Amino acid sequence: MFAAWAMLFTAVLTEIAWGCSLKAISFFKTGPLFLAVPLILSCINMYLLARAMRVLPSGLSYIIWTTLGAVGIICAGVLFFGESFSKAQVFFCILCIVGVVGLKLCSPS
Repeated sequence: MFAAWAMLFTAVLTEIAWGCSLKAISFFKTGPLFLAVPLILSCINMYLLARAMRVLPSGLSYIIWTTLGAVGIICAGVLFFGESFSKAQVFFCILCIVGVVGLKLCSPS
């Protein structure tokens, strides 16, 4: 069970890296070789998510992956790309995370 959770959180990290790599392509002058990075990250990401879903409930896995990935990409955008982040956005990101924690606490596994 621990291995499945580790794969899921590694999938979240690769999802965040994937989102950052897409932004980096448009933000920085990159060579054509860099275009392969999002494709590779996407394949790793999907593989890890699918492996985690073998053990963990699929709905819970997907909501954790999606929510933490989105919040992580928002934070990375602020930290690395100078994107703005309002107090309302902080509130709703926290609300999303609270929802995911609530779903996990209520799940039977």
